[in-house]
Amino acid sequence: MNITLITEGTYPHNLGGVSVWCDQLVRNVEEHSFSIMPLCATGAERVIWPMPANVVAVNPIPLWAPTPQRRASRSLCTLFRPVLGRFLQSLSIGNVGPDFVETLVELAEWVGDGQLQAAMCTQDAVEQLLAAPPRCSERLGSDSANQLSVADAVDILLLLEHSLRPLAVMSPSVDIYHSVANGLGILPALIAKRTRNTPFLLTEHGIYLRERYLSYAPGTHSQAARTVIIRFFRLLAQAGYDNADVVAPCSHYNGLWELANGTPAERIRPVYNGVYHEQLPEALTEPDVPTLSWVGRIDPLKDVETLLRAFAIVRQSVPDCRLRIFGPVPEGGEEYAYRCQSLASQLDLGTAVTFEGSVKPPPVEAYHAGHVVVLTSISESLPYTVLEAMATGRPVVATNVGGVAEAIGDAGLLVPPRHPAAVAEACVRLLTDPQERAAIGAAARKRVLEQFTVGRCFGTYRQIYQQLAATEQDVIELPEPVIVLQPDNDDKVLA
Repeated sequence: MNITLITEGTYPHNLGGVSVWCDQLVRNVEEHSFSIMPLCATGAERVIWPMPANVVAVNPIPLWAPTPQRRASRSLCTLFRPVLGRFLQSLSIGNVGPDFVETLVELAEWVGDGQLQAAMCTQDAVEQLLAAPPRCSERLGSDSANQLSVADAVDILLLLEHSLRPLAVMSPSVDIYHSVANGLGILPALIAKRTRNTPFLLTEHGIYLRERYLSYAPGTHSQAARTVIIRFFRLLAQAGYDNADVVAPCSHYNGLWELANGTPAERIRPVYNGVYHEQLPEALTEPDVPTLSWVGRIDPLKDVETLLRAFAIVRQSVPDCRLRIFGPVPEGGEEYAYRCQSLASQLDLGTAVTFEGSVKPPPVEAYHAGHVVVLTSISESLPYTVLEAMATGRPVVATNVGGVAEAIGDAGLLVPPRHPAAVAEACVRLLTDPQERAAIGAAARKRVLEQFTVGRCFGTYRQIYQQLAATEQDVIELPEPVIVLQPDNDDKVLA
């Protein structure tokens, strides 16, 4: 089969858990050909992963690259006005016009040749949005139509224009579209599904919609602008759930979000991530001094600040403890990295904490470097850091977010997110009890070997690909597991 694999901000331009998963996929399902379609910033990003022979093309979609400067003529504005009107109407609560995906199909005809950029960056478009803003939140009440400023309208239209650029791209002959995340990456798959009935598989490593809520928190834009932006992303995520033939979350936790947001239960197929346990040898020795290790990208979602605050508390009980932080600073994350380094100085951690930069995957030396591996994220799916650390026999202290509890089971210690004291208490417990540390590490390795192997993960994906290709015109019937959401869990899931 010819499969288009759509990524966003990950493979093949960046490291990280999702990139590891993509590389595993194309190498383990080697009988199929893959075209990689990465959503990226400028299109000039370097491919940093060696491409296997079955990757036949890498076709980036630059969201923020300059486009041909095309002036919007009066006739262009006149033609585009009803198109924009229908799209804005589709965002409104209680919309009785064309549905959201229908308007995306119509907009797809405008993306090429810079027409959409020209038409949406005009005074005419700004005035149209201000005159008839979509009602996107009940909370703003009946006066919400008057709350958008000119600056809000310009920001909204600019963001939407850049976000809609993937509509222009469809692979000519594709058997399956496979998007590795919900959100902007599903746009080519949505158009192909609506216009050609091309099978569409959606994998979710993190919950895209939840992460948009975090990204557009209060203070990022005016309240009126935030409601329009978040409404767009919410409808987009729901369109992914509604139109994907199979939704394959990496954990049952993600599946609950998908079910709560309208995905039919029979189309949800959780598939746990897997690791190459052969490349993750068991750690047979420990460092000479008490050491915590942390592996990941320096990013607000990883909450390195809680890690540093917890470490400062750990040193009160284990004064000679060290913290070794392994991971890159992603493009655009320099300010956060500086903030973390400043916090380390404010906490007077000195040379006890070291920021050691990227390590080549899988980062075995990073896991072996500590007595305990720590994860302090506020949002995760089924993180490779946890699975890989467990595979080496290192005990893990991790925040109870996403599917982390499903990975750890009873072979590690779970703590609440954004709780430095709880993180510190768990770390001190393991650092000062070698017998418990060894027992948890052995149980962790055993759990990974039994449940989280690459062969198990991608054997399931091979089956899903075959089922999608064989039943292109039919309802797809997949074997268990099927997620059942209990009514009394609604509030917990939505919270």
